[in-house]
Amino acid sequence: MKLRSSLAVTLGALALTLSMSTSALAATGEFHYKFRDDSGQELSVTLPDPRSGGCINLYGVDSDDLPPGYAPHNQTDARATVYEGTNCEGNEWTLRPHGRPASDRLLVRSVRFEDQ
Repeated sequence: MKLRSSLAVTLGALALTLSMSTSALAATGEFHYKFRDDSGQELSVTLPDPRSGGCINLYGVDSDDLPPGYAPHNQTDARATVYEGTNCEGNEWTLRPHGRPASDRLLVRSVRFEDQ
């Protein structure tokens, strides 16, 4: 079960990465967040070198029918604004480049990285 869930997260993150335009500017580094799957297992997702400027709906938490993600950690070289809602809507918080992990209480569904 654990391997299947980990594989699903990895494939989802890969699909998200591949769907991003290669000509878009990208933040250098990694962005992490956690979420719980249908069975309640905590999973962690890493977005490597995420694109800048556009809104990214986060894998596994990109619907109001799903519990939100939490504990975002911005290890990129760009400011990341995380949003409580999808499509970069709702309450927002800015995370510094190469900052510390945010609290598990910070709920997220989407993120936007500052243009470099």
